[in-house]
Amino acid sequence: MIQKAHRDKFLKDKNKGTRVNQIFNKVEAPSNKNKENTLSEKIMEDRELWDLFTKKEEYDPILLDKYGRFSYYLSSQRNIFEPHVSKFLIKNGLSFEYPEGRNFAVCLTHDIDFVCPGMLNTAARAVKALKRGQFVQASILPFSRINKTWNPLWNFRQIMKLEKGYGAKSTFYFLTLDPGDEDFTFSIEEVEEELGYILDNGWEVGLHGGHEAYNNLIEMKNKKQKLEKVLRKEVISYRNHYLRFKTPETWEFLTEAGFSYDSTFGYHDCVGFRNGMCHPFNPYNLNTGKEIDILEIPLGIMDTTLFSQMHLNFNQAWKLTEKLIDTVENYKGVLTILWHNTYMQGDYLEFYKRILEYCTQKNAWMTSGAEIYRWWKENY
Repeated sequence: MIQKAHRDKFLKDKNKGTRVNQIFNKVEAPSNKNKENTLSEKIMEDRELWDLFTKKEEYDPILLDKYGRFSYYLSSQRNIFEPHVSKFLIKNGLSFEYPEGRNFAVCLTHDIDFVCPGMLNTAARAVKALKRGQFVQASILPFSRINKTWNPLWNFRQIMKLEKGYGAKSTFYFLTLDPGDEDFTFSIEEVEEELGYILDNGWEVGLHGGHEAYNNLIEMKNKKQKLEKVLRKEVISYRNHYLRFKTPETWEFLTEAGFSYDSTFGYHDCVGFRNGMCHPFNPYNLNTGKEIDILEIPLGIMDTTLFSQMHLNFNQAWKLTEKLIDTVENYKGVLTILWHNTYMQGDYLEFYKRILEYCTQKNAWMTSGAEIYRWWKENY
């Protein structure tokens, strides 16, 4: 239960300089700015909406999965495909605009867990190529781990070229693991040249925190510093490996570690709107009764969620993806999409192209998390 003292403290807070108050209180008519019954107060008066926005149910969960994640199947929220809180805010006068009159925004992101195929994967691909009669491809696949030209996962420039064709940019989240860390497959120094190419062309590089970083401030800081050393540039964005996240502690750690925004907050087992928001927001800590000084750009769609967790076929996955895009457009929101570099092949690549094409037709602003963060900071 929300502590009454925390509720009263927040209701009395009239500091309109904070971003959360700008987001909650900004309305089209200037005369509405001084009304006592602000949008944030209205959310708090609706216990169900406030509990959804703050994710109260995640503070003391009775069950987590083996990775310490709060899964959608444990949530009391059933209609996750409708952004209930954003819908409420829009109905109460909140409005959003995007550059060049765009209708809504799509935050394109890629988690880089692998930069070359594993031995078993390579062997399996070679066998499939032989069965299809693709003898040249079958012969070069075993060498893809040592020759980047033949490496299907060394595809950062191809991804950028594809997105550039649609006037889009994206964020690449790279792991910075050390030998011995769980899921270590490459060192960040191996991709230094590619990182430079990504940054030089206006795309973003963010930190993909390892398995334990979400709940370990020291680990989070160390990995951030390691990536910054290679980039020779400050890292402002974060997403944790396997979408591991602890509400609200991970947000607090991210703030203390010096990140500006996060994009982890989405369910691993179901696409949609985890806390009813299809807009970036500043989280609220029910334990302290204070807003957390970090922007969350919530995750809406992940490739592995559609195909591995929800077990959808391509037609089903597209119908749901189309619905979510249409919904975010309707509320002039931001839809974050995570498409791994390992999914940039075959039918999965065609599915990603279809997303880009559909969003282009709908006049979406398709860009990186950094660009959305800067826009939000300047305007809301």
